[in-house]
Amino acid sequence: MAMAGLYRRVLPSPPAIDFSSSEGKQLFIEAIQGGTMEGFFKLISNFQTQSEPAYCGLATLAMILNALSIDPGRKWKGPWRWFDESMLDCCEPLEKIKAEGISFGKVVCLAHCAGAKVEAFRTNQSNLDDFRRHVIACSTSDDCHVISSYNRGTFKQTGSGHFSPIGGYHAKRDMVLILDVARFKYPPHWVPLTLLWEAMDTFDQASGFRRGFMLISRLHRSPALLYTLSCKHESWIKIAKYLVEDVPTLLSCKDVKDVKDVLSIVFNSLPSKFLEFIKWVAEVRQREDGGQSLSSEEKERLAVKEEILKQVQEIRLYKHVTDFLFTGNSGSCKESCLTNIADSICCQGAGFLEGNNGSAKGFCCRETCVNCIKANGDTSVTVVSGMVTNGTGIQQVDVLVPSSSSKTSGASNSYGLSGCIGMHPASNDVLTVLLLALPPQTWFGIKDEKLLQEMSSLVSIDNLPTLLQEEIMHLRGQLYILKRCKDDEAEEDFGAPLF
Repeated sequence: MAMAGLYRRVLPSPPAIDFSSSEGKQLFIEAIQGGTMEGFFKLISNFQTQSEPAYCGLATLAMILNALSIDPGRKWKGPWRWFDESMLDCCEPLEKIKAEGISFGKVVCLAHCAGAKVEAFRTNQSNLDDFRRHVIACSTSDDCHVISSYNRGTFKQTGSGHFSPIGGYHAKRDMVLILDVARFKYPPHWVPLTLLWEAMDTFDQASGFRRGFMLISRLHRSPALLYTLSCKHESWIKIAKYLVEDVPTLLSCKDVKDVKDVLSIVFNSLPSKFLEFIKWVAEVRQREDGGQSLSSEEKERLAVKEEILKQVQEIRLYKHVTDFLFTGNSGSCKESCLTNIADSICCQGAGFLEGNNGSAKGFCCRETCVNCIKANGDTSVTVVSGMVTNGTGIQQVDVLVPSSSSKTSGASNSYGLSGCIGMHPASNDVLTVLLLALPPQTWFGIKDEKLLQEMSSLVSIDNLPTLLQEEIMHLRGQLYILKRCKDDEAEEDFGAPLF
């Protein structure tokens, strides 16, 4: 009688040693005594199995993000914010991953987008001794974890390419503990570190590049407190290419005389729906979670957002961008304009709460209002509220809007960049920050030496306040990783650290 399906596999041993075997337990005890199992406990507290046969990269990353207590900033189910495989879709569609798996570079991209600090190395960009050093460093700490991309065949296991986290290290026997996320197939197991290096030092047939390892840790503060780039929108590849490749080419081909000419070249050729690419990180909550008061966390985050916004509006480049965008126009948006865009704001907020990264698609707002509530002392916070439906249910959404000191922060203009289209901060804030985030070499093609020096001074971030400087560097890193992610054209370059 034929038996349907497969129930696990027998772990080939040697070379692997089953974690739950007598020998595996002894290795575990000795490694704990040696101090090289510190990262194990947070990993095992978040250990999960991949929900699809090809989701090993997603399961591994979700497990480590949760072990590092990185807040995804959006809800998973019910009121809970938690990383799940289904939320890791910003760099590759889940259906494609389900069918084909995921490349080393795309896992790096996902980790960056999720808010982690990432250092990634292919085996041709590192060596065995460095790999051992990184494994020991992460195994003696609980704030850094190693993801290994390897070929199962080296361990005499069935299958080929696979991702799993390294759970610990045994120094005397030079062995690592692999917490295999395919728990339906193989249990956690110990393998010689040198053999794992051999398994990583193989070629991924899909990409044509070697496998490797990456170090995942927390950033010292949450990234993108106010601004972020979105690779959810269908045009992100075109926009990333335009900013990194086309803008420098245009500047080198044109005869630009002043800063206004430079801005005209950059802004006049922006791809359509550009503001879908760079977004303001909204402070969104369901109505029942907040009411007419702010939590201490909300007050703290809003205060930081307002400080960053203030810092943007105090730099010289902001004045140039504002003058260019709004000269000859009607001036600042009135309160009625904010009311008019409340529908869009609340729909974006509802999309954010459902894990759609701020997409308003499929949502309809039945009722909106704009109120002010007291935050600290005399400081008021604008709250845009709405009842939003997607056809199956209704959400009552609040979006908290940081105040802006700029009189022109919401002005309309002739370039389709009106701050009234999206959320505050407005287009002049957003575009100023984006110009700062472009690679410094963007402006090198300007032929007029005096103008080149002026632009270099305007876009320099060396003397910016720390908060704004960190915001710019995060955006620059996002832009770089998105550009490298484009069509896997620079897949091999993912091995190098971003900064």
